[in-house]
Amino acid sequence: MSFVRTLATLAVGFAAAKGMQKVKEMGGMDALRDKMRGAGQPGGMADDIGAMAQKMGIPVQTDQLRGMFDMFGKSAAGASEQAEAGFGQMMGMAKAGAGALGGMIGGMMAGTPMGEMSEETARLMIRAMIQAAKADGEIDDAERQAILDQLDGSSDEEIAFVEAALAAPVDPMALAQDATESSKGQIYSAALMAITVDTEAERIYLRQLAAALMLDEAKVVAIHKGMGKPAL
Repeated sequence: MSFVRTLATLAVGFAAAKGMQKVKEMGGMDALRDKMRGAGQPGGMADDIGAMAQKMGIPVQTDQLRGMFDMFGKSAAGASEQAEAGFGQMMGMAKAGAGALGGMIGGMMAGTPMGEMSEETARLMIRAMIQAAKADGEIDDAERQAILDQLDGSSDEEIAFVEAALAAPVDPMALAQDATESSKGQIYSAALMAITVDTEAERIYLRQLAAALMLDEAKVVAIHKGMGKPAL
Protein backbone atom coordinates (compact mmCIF):
# COMPACT_ATOMS: atom_id res chain seq x y z
CA MET A 1 0.00 0.00 0.00
CA SER A 2 1.33 3.42 -0.93
CA PHE A 3 -0.79 6.52 -1.14
CA VAL A 4 2.34 8.41 -2.18
CA ARG A 5 2.44 6.20 -5.28
CA THR A 6 -1.26 6.78 -5.91
CA LEU A 7 -0.79 10.53 -5.55
CA ALA A 8 2.13 10.54 -7.98
CA THR A 9 0.19 8.47 -10.49
CA LEU A 10 -2.83 10.77 -10.35
CA ALA A 11 -0.75 13.96 -10.38
CA VAL A 12 1.31 12.99 -13.40
CA GLY A 13 -1.77 11.60 -15.15
CA PHE A 14 -3.69 14.86 -14.63
CA ALA A 15 -0.75 16.95 -15.80
CA ALA A 16 0.04 14.83 -18.86
CA ALA A 17 -3.59 14.70 -19.95
CA LYS A 18 -4.05 18.45 -19.65
CA GLY A 19 -0.76 19.19 -21.36
CA MET A 20 -1.49 16.99 -24.34
CA GLN A 21 -5.04 18.28 -24.64
CA LYS A 22 -3.77 21.86 -24.73
CA VAL A 23 -1.25 21.06 -27.46
CA LYS A 24 -3.91 19.24 -29.44
CA GLU A 25 -6.25 22.22 -29.25
CA MET A 26 -3.51 24.68 -30.24
CA GLY A 27 -1.89 22.79 -33.09
CA GLY A 28 -3.67 19.55 -33.90
CA MET A 29 -2.11 16.12 -34.21
CA ASP A 30 1.10 17.26 -35.95
CA ALA A 31 1.92 19.59 -33.06
CA LEU A 32 0.96 16.89 -30.57
CA ARG A 33 3.28 14.34 -32.22
CA ASP A 34 6.13 16.86 -32.16
CA LYS A 35 5.44 17.55 -28.48
CA MET A 36 5.52 13.85 -27.64
CA ARG A 37 8.74 13.24 -29.58
CA GLY A 38 10.40 15.93 -27.48
CA ALA A 39 8.78 14.91 -24.20
CA GLY A 40 12.05 13.69 -22.72
CA GLN A 41 14.22 16.54 -23.97
CA PRO A 42 15.30 19.51 -21.80
CA GLY A 43 12.37 21.91 -21.61
CA GLY A 44 9.90 19.21 -22.72
CA MET A 45 6.87 17.67 -21.05
CA ALA A 46 9.02 15.65 -18.61
CA ASP A 47 10.57 18.85 -17.24
CA ASP A 48 7.16 20.52 -16.97
CA ILE A 49 5.69 17.59 -15.05
CA GLY A 50 8.81 17.18 -12.93
CA ALA A 51 8.74 20.83 -11.88
CA MET A 52 5.06 20.56 -11.03
CA ALA A 53 5.61 17.41 -8.96
CA GLN A 54 8.52 18.93 -7.08
CA LYS A 55 6.47 22.01 -6.18
CA MET A 56 3.87 19.65 -4.73
CA GLY A 57 6.54 18.00 -2.57
CA ILE A 58 6.83 14.83 -4.68
CA PRO A 59 10.53 13.82 -4.93
CA VAL A 60 11.16 13.43 -8.68
CA GLN A 61 14.58 13.07 -10.32
CA THR A 62 14.48 15.04 -13.58
CA ASP A 63 16.95 12.76 -15.42
CA GLN A 64 14.92 9.65 -14.61
CA LEU A 65 11.72 11.38 -15.66
CA ARG A 66 13.26 12.55 -18.94
CA GLY A 67 14.37 9.02 -19.76
CA MET A 68 10.96 7.59 -19.03
CA PHE A 69 9.07 10.20 -21.05
CA ASP A 70 11.55 9.98 -23.91
CA MET A 71 10.76 6.30 -24.26
CA PHE A 72 6.98 6.63 -23.88
CA GLY A 73 6.79 9.84 -25.92
CA LYS A 74 8.60 8.48 -28.96
CA SER A 75 6.59 5.26 -28.86
CA ALA A 76 3.32 7.19 -28.64
CA ALA A 77 4.29 9.60 -31.41
CA GLY A 78 5.28 6.73 -33.67
CA ALA A 79 2.10 4.82 -32.93
CA SER A 80 -0.03 7.88 -33.73
CA GLU A 81 1.37 7.98 -37.27
CA GLN A 82 -0.03 4.53 -37.90
CA ALA A 83 -3.61 5.17 -36.77
CA GLU A 84 -6.26 7.88 -36.78
CA ALA A 85 -6.83 7.29 -33.07
CA GLY A 86 -3.36 8.58 -32.27
CA PHE A 87 -4.46 10.94 -29.53
CA GLY A 88 -6.13 8.12 -27.63
CA GLN A 89 -2.98 6.04 -27.99
CA MET A 90 -0.87 8.90 -26.68
CA MET A 91 -3.15 9.23 -23.69
CA GLY A 92 -2.74 5.52 -23.03
CA MET A 93 1.02 5.84 -23.16
CA ALA A 94 0.92 8.84 -20.84
CA LYS A 95 -1.19 6.84 -18.38
CA ALA A 96 1.35 4.03 -18.48
CA GLY A 97 4.14 6.53 -17.86
CA ALA A 98 2.24 8.03 -14.94
CA GLY A 99 1.80 4.63 -13.35
CA ALA A 100 5.45 3.75 -13.83
CA LEU A 101 6.58 7.03 -12.30
CA GLY A 102 4.19 6.57 -9.39
CA GLY A 103 5.61 3.13 -8.76
CA MET A 104 9.16 4.47 -8.91
CA ILE A 105 8.44 7.23 -6.39
CA GLY A 106 6.52 4.91 -4.10
CA GLY A 107 9.38 2.41 -4.18
CA MET A 108 11.96 5.10 -3.40
CA MET A 109 10.05 6.23 -0.32
CA ALA A 110 8.71 2.90 0.95
CA GLY A 111 9.90 2.06 4.44
CA THR A 112 11.59 5.40 4.98
CA PRO A 113 10.67 7.97 7.64
CA MET A 114 9.78 10.38 4.86
CA GLY A 115 7.49 7.80 3.30
CA GLU A 116 5.72 7.10 6.59
CA MET A 117 5.19 10.79 7.31
CA SER A 118 4.04 11.47 3.75
CA GLU A 119 1.24 8.90 3.57
CA GLU A 120 -1.32 11.07 5.38
CA THR A 121 -0.27 14.14 3.42
CA ALA A 122 -0.65 12.14 0.21
CA ARG A 123 -4.22 11.24 1.18
CA LEU A 124 -5.03 14.91 1.78
CA MET A 125 -3.47 15.93 -1.52
CA ILE A 126 -5.50 13.30 -3.40
CA ARG A 127 -8.67 14.65 -1.80
CA ALA A 128 -7.64 18.21 -2.73
CA MET A 129 -7.03 17.28 -6.38
CA ILE A 130 -10.39 15.57 -6.70
CA GLN A 131 -12.29 18.34 -4.88
CA ALA A 132 -10.75 20.92 -7.21
CA ALA A 133 -11.69 18.86 -10.26
CA LYS A 134 -15.28 18.77 -8.97
CA ALA A 135 -15.41 22.48 -8.13
CA ASP A 136 -17.18 23.58 -11.31
CA GLY A 137 -19.65 20.70 -11.36
CA GLU A 138 -19.98 16.99 -10.68
CA ILE A 139 -17.46 14.67 -12.31
CA ASP A 140 -19.40 12.72 -14.92
CA ASP A 141 -19.12 8.96 -15.45
CA ALA A 142 -16.54 9.30 -18.24
CA GLU A 143 -14.33 11.61 -16.18
CA ARG A 144 -14.68 9.38 -13.13
CA GLN A 145 -13.66 6.34 -15.13
CA ALA A 146 -10.69 8.20 -16.64
CA ILE A 147 -9.43 8.94 -13.11
CA LEU A 148 -9.94 5.37 -11.91
CA ASP A 149 -8.28 3.98 -15.05
CA GLN A 150 -5.03 5.57 -13.92
CA LEU A 151 -4.97 3.33 -10.84
CA ASP A 152 -3.96 0.09 -12.53
CA GLY A 153 -1.88 -1.82 -10.00
CA SER A 154 -3.16 0.13 -7.00
CA SER A 155 -4.42 -1.75 -3.96
CA ASP A 156 -8.11 -2.21 -3.18
CA GLU A 157 -7.69 0.21 -0.28
CA GLU A 158 -6.20 2.91 -2.52
CA ILE A 159 -8.90 2.50 -5.15
CA ALA A 160 -11.62 2.59 -2.47
CA PHE A 161 -10.10 5.79 -1.07
CA VAL A 162 -10.16 7.49 -4.47
CA GLU A 163 -13.72 6.29 -5.10
CA ALA A 164 -14.79 7.70 -1.73
CA ALA A 165 -13.12 11.03 -2.56
CA LEU A 166 -14.96 11.11 -5.89
CA ALA A 167 -18.29 10.50 -4.14
CA ALA A 168 -17.69 12.96 -1.28
CA PRO A 169 -19.02 16.55 -1.40
CA VAL A 170 -16.71 19.46 -2.11
CA ASP A 171 -15.83 20.67 1.40
CA PRO A 172 -12.62 22.72 1.74
CA MET A 173 -13.25 23.27 5.46
CA ALA A 174 -13.29 19.54 6.19
CA LEU A 175 -10.14 19.10 4.13
CA ALA A 176 -8.37 21.92 5.97
CA GLN A 177 -9.33 20.51 9.39
CA ASP A 178 -7.17 17.45 8.67
CA ALA A 179 -4.16 19.47 7.47
CA THR A 180 -0.98 20.06 9.41
CA GLU A 181 0.94 23.32 9.30
CA SER A 182 3.61 21.74 7.10
CA SER A 183 1.13 20.22 4.62
CA LYS A 184 -1.03 23.29 3.92
CA GLY A 185 0.99 24.54 0.97
CA GLN A 186 1.19 21.05 -0.54
CA ILE A 187 -2.58 20.59 -0.25
CA TYR A 188 -3.27 23.90 -1.98
CA SER A 189 -0.70 23.10 -4.68
CA ALA A 190 -2.36 19.74 -5.34
CA ALA A 191 -5.75 21.40 -5.80
CA LEU A 192 -4.24 24.02 -8.09
CA MET A 193 -2.47 21.40 -10.19
CA ALA A 194 -5.71 19.60 -11.00
CA ILE A 195 -7.46 22.58 -12.65
CA THR A 196 -6.78 25.31 -15.20
CA VAL A 197 -8.32 28.15 -13.13
CA ASP A 198 -10.44 29.33 -16.04
CA THR A 199 -13.89 29.36 -14.43
CA GLU A 200 -15.33 31.42 -11.61
CA ALA A 201 -16.34 28.24 -9.77
CA GLU A 202 -12.70 27.11 -9.71
CA ARG A 203 -11.52 30.50 -8.47
CA ILE A 204 -14.16 30.50 -5.72
CA TYR A 205 -13.08 27.03 -4.61
CA LEU A 206 -9.43 28.04 -4.44
CA ARG A 207 -10.27 31.17 -2.43
CA GLN A 208 -12.32 29.05 -0.02
CA LEU A 209 -9.54 26.48 0.30
CA ALA A 210 -6.88 29.15 0.90
CA ALA A 211 -9.06 30.74 3.58
CA ALA A 212 -9.77 27.37 5.23
CA LEU A 213 -6.04 26.56 5.24
CA MET A 214 -5.30 30.07 6.55
CA LEU A 215 -2.79 30.74 3.77
CA ASP A 216 -2.00 34.43 3.41
CA GLU A 217 -2.27 36.22 0.09
CA ALA A 218 1.50 36.35 -0.47
CA LYS A 219 1.77 32.56 -0.07
CA VAL A 220 -1.10 31.96 -2.49
CA VAL A 221 0.39 34.33 -5.06
CA ALA A 222 3.77 32.59 -4.75
CA ILE A 223 2.22 29.14 -5.28
CA HIS A 224 0.32 30.30 -8.38
CA LYS A 225 3.42 31.98 -9.81
CA GLY A 226 5.62 28.98 -9.08
CA MET A 227 3.20 26.61 -10.81
CA GLY A 228 2.58 28.92 -13.76
CA LYS A 229 -1.12 29.27 -12.96
CA PRO A 230 -3.34 32.35 -13.38
CA ALA A 231 -3.83 34.54 -10.32
CA LEU A 232 -7.17 34.46 -8.55
